[in-house]
Amino acid sequence: MSDNKASNLWKKEDWLAVWIGFIVIAIGCIAVLTQSFDFSAAKFGTWHAEVKGSLAAQFTQFNGLFWIKLLRTFLVLGILFTIGIKLQGEKIGKFIPAFIVLFLIATIVRLVSAEFTLNRYLEWAFWALLIGLLISNTIGTPEWLKPAIRTEFYIKTGLVIMGFSVLFSNIAKFGLYGLGIAWIVTPIVIIFMWWFGTKVLKLGNKPLVITLASATSVCGTSAAIATGAAAKAKKEDLSLAISISIIFTILMMVFEPMIIRACGMNQLMGGALIGGTVDSTGAVVLAGNALGEEAEQAAVLVKSIQNILIGFIAFFVAIFFATKVDKDPNQKVGAGEIWNRFPKFIIGFFVASLVASFIILPLTDGATVRRPRPIQELGLRAGLHQHRSRHQLQEPLQADARRQGALALHHRPGVQHRPHTVCRVVPAVGRCL
Repeated sequence: MSDNKASNLWKKEDWLAVWIGFIVIAIGCIAVLTQSFDFSAAKFGTWHAEVKGSLAAQFTQFNGLFWIKLLRTFLVLGILFTIGIKLQGEKIGKFIPAFIVLFLIATIVRLVSAEFTLNRYLEWAFWALLIGLLISNTIGTPEWLKPAIRTEFYIKTGLVIMGFSVLFSNIAKFGLYGLGIAWIVTPIVIIFMWWFGTKVLKLGNKPLVITLASATSVCGTSAAIATGAAAKAKKEDLSLAISISIIFTILMMVFEPMIIRACGMNQLMGGALIGGTVDSTGAVVLAGNALGEEAEQAAVLVKSIQNILIGFIAFFVAIFFATKVDKDPNQKVGAGEIWNRFPKFIIGFFVASLVASFIILPLTDGATVRRPRPIQELGLRAGLHQHRSRHQLQEPLQADARRQGALALHHRPGVQHRPHTVCRVVPAVGRCL
């Protein structure tokens, strides 16, 4: 079916993800730049289950302001996605109650994952996946809940929002060596994995091969969704690729810092290696932090540069599969077929990144603003079958850019830590989103 109809702009999932992402970005920009209203969400402080006699005191963070921010998150995401579901021609009467329950499950998962010990070693996405798999493989996913389980829709929207935190100016901060690690090594790894999977292992499922290669080479779930859409991968293949990526992310997050120390690498080189090889952005922060502050900053910067590749890789995969892999010998492949295959939400990713890099950042001229706490990306972390990506937007080379998991490494449990109050405008908007 052709993607050239004008109505596709407001009826197709890819385009709706773009518009929803742009709306959230626009509101976040206005909130941060004007300081006229609050668009932040609840912050889950770490708590410790093993602290005797003070467990109740640790939950004082859940005050009236917390619930107001949590309600704001629910309303913003609920309204936007309900409109998106309606425009796709589906019944919102079934979606709304399912969304409410799924959001509740996501909130519970986020609370559980904020426990000090759990948060210290594994980011919340792992626990979301684990609980989702537990539910789906025991009691099963209820039929009435399935209308709200729109994994790809949520992740595509998150990718558009993530684009606003991917700044092209980061390229200049790390020079040619960082660019080489991020932009030369990554394509080489993808090409090698494609060759190994199709020629050595002789796997016939080529969409799975390229999806897995991209997921484990760029940034896990985000790259898997983008590449899988371009290669027309099945949902089962996408789930498998994401699961494998998460498993190896956990292993590398734990053991790679140990190996780097054993090899005697300095923090800069070790951080760059972590940023280029560990998939999840959250895991990159944790692994880099295990080596030191300099390693963490280098790791985050390399990963940020690497994230820019998501759109380019999806574009070239669409061309490659349309002209080589899925080509009909009796049919000429034109620009129309490539356009139909190209994941449209990647356009939103690029536009958001360009706007942040070349309009918002120069416009503010390095101005600083107060940073509100982040609107937690929908993720619907419990996601029954949902494998969340790292829509956690970060702040490259900001000393105060500590992800909540990294904070848990050196902050005392049971304390609601106050966020740093000043940062650059664009990272501030990214955190707000």
